[in-house]
Amino acid sequence: MDNFEDFEGWTHSPGKAVLKSVCRSCHGGCGALMHVNDGELVKVEGDPDSPLNKGRLCPIGIATKDLVYHPDRLKHPMRRKGKRGSGEWERISWDQALDEIAEKLQAIKDEFGAEAIVMGTGTGRHHIRWVSRFGNALGTPNWCEPGFAQCFHPRINASLLTFGDFPVCDFTGDTPAKLILYWGHNPIHSGPDGETRFNVRDSLAHKPIIIVIDPRQTYLARKADIWLQLRPGTDDALALAMLNVMITEEIYDRDFVDEWTHGFDDLAERVRGNTPEWAEAITWVEASKIRETARLFAKIKPSLMEWGVAIEQTPNCIQTVRAVSMLPAITGNIDVPGAWVFGLGGIGRFPSLIENLSDEMNAKRLGADRFTMLCGEGADLPAAHIPTVLQAMREGTPYPVKAFMVFGNNTLTTYGNSSQVYDSLMNLDFMVCADLFMTPTAELADIVLPAAAWPELNQIAGLPTRAANVVLAQQKVVQIGECKSDEEIFVELARRMNLDSCTDPVEDVLDEQLEAGIGMTFNNLKKNGFHKVPFRYQKFKENGFKTPTGKIELYSTRFEEMGYDPLPYYEEPPESPLSTPEVAAEFPLVLTTGGRIPFFFNSEHRQLKMLRKAHPDPLAEIHPDTAKQFGIMDGDWMWIETRRGKMRQKAKIWEGIDPRVIHVEHGWWFPEKAAPEYGVWESNANLLTSNLPPYDPQMGTYHLRGLLCRIGKAAKP
Repeated sequence: MDNFEDFEGWTHSPGKAVLKSVCRSCHGGCGALMHVNDGELVKVEGDPDSPLNKGRLCPIGIATKDLVYHPDRLKHPMRRKGKRGSGEWERISWDQALDEIAEKLQAIKDEFGAEAIVMGTGTGRHHIRWVSRFGNALGTPNWCEPGFAQCFHPRINASLLTFGDFPVCDFTGDTPAKLILYWGHNPIHSGPDGETRFNVRDSLAHKPIIIVIDPRQTYLARKADIWLQLRPGTDDALALAMLNVMITEEIYDRDFVDEWTHGFDDLAERVRGNTPEWAEAITWVEASKIRETARLFAKIKPSLMEWGVAIEQTPNCIQTVRAVSMLPAITGNIDVPGAWVFGLGGIGRFPSLIENLSDEMNAKRLGADRFTMLCGEGADLPAAHIPTVLQAMREGTPYPVKAFMVFGNNTLTTYGNSSQVYDSLMNLDFMVCADLFMTPTAELADIVLPAAAWPELNQIAGLPTRAANVVLAQQKVVQIGECKSDEEIFVELARRMNLDSCTDPVEDVLDEQLEAGIGMTFNNLKKNGFHKVPFRYQKFKENGFKTPTGKIELYSTRFEEMGYDPLPYYEEPPESPLSTPEVAAEFPLVLTTGGRIPFFFNSEHRQLKMLRKAHPDPLAEIHPDTAKQFGIMDGDWMWIETRRGKMRQKAKIWEGIDPRVIHVEHGWWFPEKAAPEYGVWESNANLLTSNLPPYDPQMGTYHLRGLLCRIGKAAKP
């Protein structure tokens, strides 16, 4: 299992599948067959009929049974007995828990206003829109998710304003890409929405030219024809230089640009000085490699680009996303077979109840006065700005936040600057946490609720995300203890608080969405497990793009209206060898984090023995020359320190990382260690990251990659 890169996935074995579902142990959406015997889940395997995974499942999916029946699962509600964080709990009934939560929320709402209540959630799966729906019904504009400012939604929001839609990769069509560019993305490990690791692996069978842009030599980088090993946090400079090459050498798709883009001349003028030589000094990538990459991507068709969260985790993330997205745009690789495509939709609009919020209340959304693309009119799903939320918890500015309702998120590991997060949570009057297990975050709550895992609830998934070319049924097959889905919890709370707009049964909401999208009920969908929406290309030729100009907006009229620069630009990270040489003198190495671990999903699944055996310890990647300089041997524990904090991980010495760079794994805590902390202060990467300004002016993104650090040998924990 150590060689996950060579793992092909377990295939369907003979036997009767009782129910079809969709695995949601990560984002991917792999079809799953659920074998149930007398109400017990006995086996989970891949669905061979699924167009996404074709019978295969990764180790995380295969470990589902271990997850469902893990002895440490939360199985009943609990109330805190001692001081916050004391680890003292008592069992209570669901009626007691829900009555108390409803009473506390109503009291806070009456005294401080609904805005004093914040709804929080983890990475976007089944319950994410239900969290905001309940918040809207309650009347608070403040809901948040750690990735909204720096994971996926910068790409969504910027794409909606540039293209009028969100592009996804055409992996399931009949025309394979001749070239695939993987930019800050390793889908073999990450399982992105609708683009499963298996789709990506299958695409390699067609022998495309592969280009990888990544500071680390990932599996795909080893397979690549060209690997651009850039300095973390400088992706915007690289993208602008590639645009410069395509435009100055006139190798872009002139016909497509002339007919279907707006502002090309302005873009050409903007990138005039962004030569490969200029970028080389910033990115550490040779100018000749930049030119070669730009020429290949422009001349070979169809070319497809996979992009990931790495380009979203700096304070210039929106303009980085914009610059990168213009490469397929000016080469005509838009909504054609084997390139970027736009979906046709299969799920109707989710009833978010955002109309319940008045203009006055929307204006109170924390961060709305600064970050329009995250919090306001430029957002696909308006959310609060997390650093501003934390400030309101700690300091009561711009107004006090008194309660935090968090669903499926281990906040102490997933929010930047964990020490400050802890101080913020400790200052709350009331906190509720719904999760599968006790976590360091749940230990800080007043009431803990036992949440249902994905085989224990009914939901639908439209994949690829935003495109919804495949609609999948996730269905309940077992009941564990007293566990409830987050969706059910919201309905029960809404009934107690007389929030009539939010009391519809979950299945009724699912039926409403499906009937509006594909004209069927949830019960009909789950019989087959999925529904494919017929696809067609070049839909922009019918009605243009869904932008004010009807074209791809290289020069964004909406950005201009919102007071932002309508063209992409480069901005040096606020902490770097170039911008803060005085800090670099004390912290001489560049830190990056966020690389996916194929056996976990962010901070999840570390309880599962099968997965922990495959990856037992947090690993920090370090070049042999750097390790020798600091007296560190492979397998030694080492300190990694930034201006924010200090933690330790085990050294993995390899040549696939620049000697000037250190990569640390994120999401680490240790469920096997003593409560209430579970080792959260030992190896948590967010002890090192920053959530302080400067922020991305559009999204409020803070600095997670390209920070400065120093290292040293550490004792074994």
